[in-house]
Amino acid sequence: MSENHSLTRRQMLAASGLAALSARGANPAAPATPVALAKCPSYEQDLIPVLSTAFDQIGGIGKLVRGKTVTIKLNLTGGPRTRFGTLPPHATHWVHPKLVGATCAVLGKAGARRIILAESCGGRIRPFEDFLLDAGWDVNGIRSAAPLVLFENTANLGTGKKYARLKVTGKPYIFPAFDLNQVYGETDVFVSMSKLKDHEELGVTLSIKNCFGNTPTSIYGDDAGVDEPNERPRGGRESVLHYGKRQPSRSAPAELDPSSNRYEGWRMPRILSDIAAARPIELNIVDGITSCVGGEGPWVKGSKPCNPGVLVIGRNPVCTDTVAMAVMGYDPRAKAGEGPFRIRKATPDAQKDAEGRQWADNTNLVAEAAGLGSADLSRIDVRGAKIKEAVFDFDAFRLGKA
Repeated sequence: MSENHSLTRRQMLAASGLAALSARGANPAAPATPVALAKCPSYEQDLIPVLSTAFDQIGGIGKLVRGKTVTIKLNLTGGPRTRFGTLPPHATHWVHPKLVGATCAVLGKAGARRIILAESCGGRIRPFEDFLLDAGWDVNGIRSAAPLVLFENTANLGTGKKYARLKVTGKPYIFPAFDLNQVYGETDVFVSMSKLKDHEELGVTLSIKNCFGNTPTSIYGDDAGVDEPNERPRGGRESVLHYGKRQPSRSAPAELDPSSNRYEGWRMPRILSDIAAARPIELNIVDGITSCVGGEGPWVKGSKPCNPGVLVIGRNPVCTDTVAMAVMGYDPRAKAGEGPFRIRKATPDAQKDAEGRQWADNTNLVAEAAGLGSADLSRIDVRGAKIKEAVFDFDAFRLGKA
């Protein structure tokens, strides 16, 4: 895998200037909490002390998790055999099993009573452990990292008896509530473990975007049931969520306004904000040790592996993602059509807005406007490494200029 950790002049200028960017339009009432930034060049080093230090830098996690059920939503986009060449998914576009195991170990030592690892497993119905085994993960090793580690495929009802209905706090954009797998309703502490990546449709995919996978395909999938959930789903979520071509199963809350804008670049950031407001994220871990640029996985034309060598950790998802964007060399307050927020789909049938353009709103700014957290870098206390020391210019690397 290609590596480049030397700072170019462009990277230095970008990193030093980000905090001074105009905060015009920022929501001063949105909470701003500390974010820890750690340089971490490889998964071969001991990740437990790296995580422990980062957690201490954001105020510690003992009070947060002691005696609690902690659910960690992993970012495992695509199937176990979807790869860049011969590289396993966790070497590029999935979170890494060593980081997952180390996180479980630290949470267990901090007193977590139960840890549930959750993901939608490509929208298919199968045991989560089998999905991970197919990708070469040491499931038993992860299970033994803490006193009680469980696995849940959240693409449908799973091991629960009924779905949990979670209402959007504050004023929703599109959905007033979501019906989710019961682990999201019964957990005490919710953790988003995402990957530091570009995204084909939304510019970037970080802590908040990772939670798109909270929605079960049995209800929000392309082949979801009309009246009731389809407990054997096999499709994605484009028809219901991306494009709004149909509503979710009638057993779940429908959109507030089915006649609203159907363009995914407008629609998806608002749905993501609603999801984050319905199931608040109490801890965010962004895995940027290895990743990919140009898209969220090898199915995106022009995407390729990279090695940023960083971890970004915070309590607030908007603040965490704001720092993560700065580490990627992007302006965290970029508007639609600026910076990374240009949709990369180049197919003839790619969706466009009413004026024939392709763009996406900045999810951070949409979530900030809803009061979920501050996207104003000047208000965020970045602890540990300095951004200018950790920045990895995604655009420059994608274009072969770094």
